Amino acid sequence: MSRESAPENQPPLDPTLAGLLRHAPAAAQGGDGEDVWFDVLSAVDRTYADLVDYQERLEQQNHELEDLRSFLGSILASVSDALIVISRSGEVLETSASVACLTGEPPGAWHGRKLASMFDARSAEVLDRGLAEAANTRNPVTIEAALGGPEGPAPLELSISPRMDERSRVAGYVLTGRPLGELRQAYSELERSHEELKSTQAQLVRNEKLASLGRLLAGVAHELNNPISFVYANTHALERYAGKFEAYFERVQAGADREALIVLREELKLDREIRNLRSAIEGARDGAERVRDIVEDLRRLSAEGSGEMVVFDLVETARVAANWVQRGSKAGVEIAFTGAGTLQVRGRQGHIQQVVMNLVQNAIDALSGLEEGSGRIEVDARVLEGRGTLSVGDNGPGVTEELTQAIFDPFFTTKAVGAGTGLGLAISHKIIEEHGGRLRLCPKGSALGGACFSFDLELGEGAE
Repeated sequence: MSRESAPENQPPLDPTLAGLLRHAPAAAQGGDGEDVWFDVLSAVDRTYADLVDYQERLEQQNHELEDLRSFLGSILASVSDALIVISRSGEVLETSASVACLTGEPPGAWHGRKLASMFDARSAEVLDRGLAEAANTRNPVTIEAALGGPEGPAPLELSISPRMDERSRVAGYVLTGRPLGELRQAYSELERSHEELKSTQAQLVRNEKLASLGRLLAGVAHELNNPISFVYANTHALERYAGKFEAYFERVQAGADREALIVLREELKLDREIRNLRSAIEGARDGAERVRDIVEDLRRLSAEGSGEMVVFDLVETARVAANWVQRGSKAGVEIAFTGAGTLQVRGRQGHIQQVVMNLVQNAIDALSGLEEGSGRIEVDARVLEGRGTLSVGDNGPGVTEELTQAIFDPFFTTKAVGAGTGLGLAISHKIIEEHGGRLRLCPKGSALGGACFSFDLELGEGAE
């Protein structure tokens, strides 16, 4: 049947099939017709099978595309941050549901519109600069811009990231932004939490210092009572001497003769009292100076030490702190100072005093099980590896291997309930860290055979 004589309603043949049929008669004239038709039908079957396979793959890809579109749609609907996808020319391709909430426009209303129309006029220039920078650097750019909202501008911290095609050219941009109100609130809460943490830490330091001072009250009272009692006793002697001198000078003013004055002088023993008077004055002065020194030590001991770091003598600071702990302790513990006689370091003197007091107090507590008078503590100061180092060792039982991992943990203590807070070493460790040093257990323990703790500080100017 020729093409001209074919019925009008007959569908056109597949080009491949039509070509086979068109050449079939010619092929049949030169050979076996059945073989030719068999080849034609085989070719038709193969072509049909290819078409079916192609159709199945196409449907599978359509399903995958629909799944991907559904997946992307769920992301755009659920993401809380504003998300905007634009073309290279600035036309909006996709927006998240959060953009509709911020702008007051229904979902999809921005598709096909220019990006600049979504933002207030003051953000246009910033947006242009951000898009240009992202295109030039091929890296994300962060700006601040405000979406136009129903109740006024909605400021965002906006990140602009370029989208690249298969040839690494910029095909568009992805903009993600979070409302600045939420960010500023989060930053405000973080700053407030940080301030509360610092305040709590400072309070812990003060509480630990007060606890240490409370243990020293007995020693302070004893130290002050001795010189004050000495001064008080000398004032009574001075009062008695003053009475005798007044009696003698009254007789002189009354015109007594020389013989009578000599007799009175012997009766009042004025020669001896004059010598005692000088001793009483010197004793009263020594007692007053002792009280002055105690008050000065207390003033230095209770210094807040939270200001700027200063250069001070670590050995003298440790000596004052250790002496006060020793005064408040009922145990007969000997404290010896070895190494450098003076060591200039840089830090907050009040806080370092607190660290030394904690270390010495812990050493005294560790020696409580020893025989009376056998406890010994050694405080050693020296320069190691360009740092001022102070170590406090004792001849107690030491620290077992099981305790070394938790020794600096807050609230960890080996003392009986109520005998310790478990914060002394933890706070001391933190204080030394803030000074750029490290508080640690001595690797080989104390030279006396017990536990040893050491810390290091920056040397002061001129220290060697």
